[in-house]
Amino acid sequence: MRGPIRRRRRSAEEAVPPSKAEQPEVEPSTFGLRDLLSEATAGVLQRPARSALTALGTVLGVGTFVAILGLTATTSSQIDSRFNALTATEVTVEESGADDAKAAGTVFPADADRRMRRVNGVKAAGVYWTVRLGDGVTVRSAPVAAGGGTDGAGQDINVVAASPGVFRAAHPTLAQGKVYDEYLVDSEEPVAVISSGVAARLGITTLETHPAVFIGDEPFTVVGIVSDVDRKADLLLSVVVPRTVAERIWGDPDPQEAQMLVSTQLGAARQVAHEAPTALLPNHPEYLKSQAPPDPRTLRSNVTSDLNQLFLLLAGICLVIGAVGIANTTLVAVLERTGEIGLRRALGARGRHITAQFLAESGALGSLGGLVGTSLGTLTVLGVALARDWTPVVHPATVATAPLIGLVTGVLAGLYPAWRAAGIEPAEALRR
Repeated sequence: MRGPIRRRRRSAEEAVPPSKAEQPEVEPSTFGLRDLLSEATAGVLQRPARSALTALGTVLGVGTFVAILGLTATTSSQIDSRFNALTATEVTVEESGADDAKAAGTVFPADADRRMRRVNGVKAAGVYWTVRLGDGVTVRSAPVAAGGGTDGAGQDINVVAASPGVFRAAHPTLAQGKVYDEYLVDSEEPVAVISSGVAARLGITTLETHPAVFIGDEPFTVVGIVSDVDRKADLLLSVVVPRTVAERIWGDPDPQEAQMLVSTQLGAARQVAHEAPTALLPNHPEYLKSQAPPDPRTLRSNVTSDLNQLFLLLAGICLVIGAVGIANTTLVAVLERTGEIGLRRALGARGRHITAQFLAESGALGSLGGLVGTSLGTLTVLGVALARDWTPVVHPATVATAPLIGLVTGVLAGLYPAWRAAGIEPAEALRR
């Protein structure tokens, strides 16, 4: 009897469940980085066409961002170099407007050109003014005929009196002939220099016949035809005559109309502007005032700021459109893959694993768009620079930051869809 009893007791002991401490531990489910990248890549490549269209918004936004910053830096560099080459080397001197200066008459001495050339940093300088002609005085290419008629139609063209230094400072491009020099000015020869446009209006096509223009009844032999100037563009719309001849025929100019154009070496403009009144009128420098060019760094900063504010707004709009596209596509993917999400949750995937997967997918789309957009933006800057013969300027920080902007845009766009995916209950998902 004892044997069976002992066996029954042993069976009862075996039937007793083990204690909680003796139960085997269940390891929590894991979702490593390798698994995350693998699932994200599979999700993106599951529908490649839709993924490409989704990333297009980010491509446009990031590409616009890179192109704008690159083109802004490139154009700013060009503006800076051109500003330095022309405007930053130009100084204008004129009468100050003081009462004593008005009473003194002509404030620029006869040897004003030579006085300014003695100033260190000055390359060329010349005095000029617009001649005040009488009523009805016009410019024509033929004299007044007998009986009051004319052999040529009169033209309302400005007449500018200028010393030879004005041409050296303006740096003209000659089409024919030459500009007058100090010898012709000192000898008061009635010569004139006109532009190609003025020559066409007057019917002058060549200097081989020694043509003349008539300002009223005064003849002037045309010695040069100018096609372009680097400075003082209004010279192209005028008949330019020597200063001494204009003073002899029409008298001294109004002090407020006479000016001096000064061309300086690079970096010397502000110092030349400071010294010019004293160099021209050492006894009364207060009669003159000089205008120095503005600081090129200020101009470049203003231009850069305006361009950045205008076009970065466009880049921001493109990025918002790209983010909305990624968010919409990711949300649609969540709804389409509800059964897959429920199965993963039933097999042990946690909510944070689902969240990480969809954030990785949206981040991958954003990163892809950022990389492609950075490449396209950089190529755009290079293409424009080559077409315009500019030096392309793309800051390394811009190239390094742009893909990160795409990544951040994708992650932010995927937050809500990922949160929706993590909240799906496994039982409800599997019943659908």
